Amino acid sequence: MKASKRFYLLNRQRKHRLDARGIRQFLSLLTVQMGKDMGKAEAFSVVFVTDKAMREYNHRYRKLDKPTDVLSFPGEDGYLGDILISTETAWKQAKQSRTLTFDDNIRRLLLHGVLHLSGYDHETDNGEMRAMERRLRRKFEC
Repeated sequence: MKASKRFYLLNRQRKHRLDARGIRQFLSLLTVQMGKDMGKAEAFSVVFVTDKAMREYNHRYRKLDKPTDVLSFPGEDGYLGDILISTETAWKQAKQSRTLTFDDNIRRLLLHGVLHLSGYDHETDNGEMRAMERRLRRKFEC
């Protein structure tokens, strides 16, 4: 089995407790599963932020003046990129669901972000990303 990519977790929010150990374990398994789809890049970062911070990033980079759940920024020169996740939005989404827990939603958003960093784009492909995301959600039960 191929070794997983290195990843860095930064928690820039304090409103919602994160299971850092579970997140690390999930990302290790996911990066091994993704394998060649992730290319030769060696590392990526995941930053957990507030809705306020996410709204600022979303406005600056997408011209949308509202928070969103996840944003991905591709890297270069051997660095895969950055994934930003709003824990406040993730929490709200989980609370509105009858079946989705906060931890499951965090894993879903991590999966979504990793797929984007791997070159998938649900806005431009022919359903490839959605199909891959569904398959991986079933596999990882999130």
